[in-house]
Amino acid sequence: MTTETPALPLKTGRWELDPLHSSVGFAIRHLGVSKVRGRFAEIDAELVVGGTLDGSAINATVAVASIDTGNADRDAHVLAPDLLDVAKRPTLAFRSTRLSGAGEDWTLEGELTIGEVTRPIAFDVEFGGVQDLPDGSRHAGFEANGEIRRRDYGINFGPGEALLGDVVKIQLDVQFVEPK
Repeated sequence: MTTETPALPLKTGRWELDPLHSSVGFAIRHLGVSKVRGRFAEIDAELVVGGTLDGSAINATVAVASIDTGNADRDAHVLAPDLLDVAKRPTLAFRSTRLSGAGEDWTLEGELTIGEVTRPIAFDVEFGGVQDLPDGSRHAGFEANGEIRRRDYGINFGPGEALLGDVVKIQLDVQFVEPK
């Protein structure tokens, strides 16, 4: 018996990221009592929709230096060698390996590379639908949530290690533009 892989509810082809309506955010515990939130301003991504889920993929790159936590001094410290070390880790790169689901609820599995370390990651994805814009373009929207452990990527904080949580929650809100 053969089972068919379902098609995505999107037009096939290469969908381009709409950077003006997309964001990559994160949250991490500080002192164990609250969370620091931030975002990366420079992201690039492409969604390739195939005729089936198996023929579909997403790849994305984030410029680490574009971090914004709302505090320039904190941003500079996060980018310094004793924490994220932007010189060693200039980008975060994601490559999908599997997509599953239906309707509004999906799971996106892939590999996240930070510096020289690549680890698996899974995102719970909510498909927001497709909308026509007045300029004739069509946009598809997605919200995705996942988490990593910073120590898995060799991101340590030296003597202040206990001040910063290990789990980093990742929140994506992205729109892609349908191919013509």
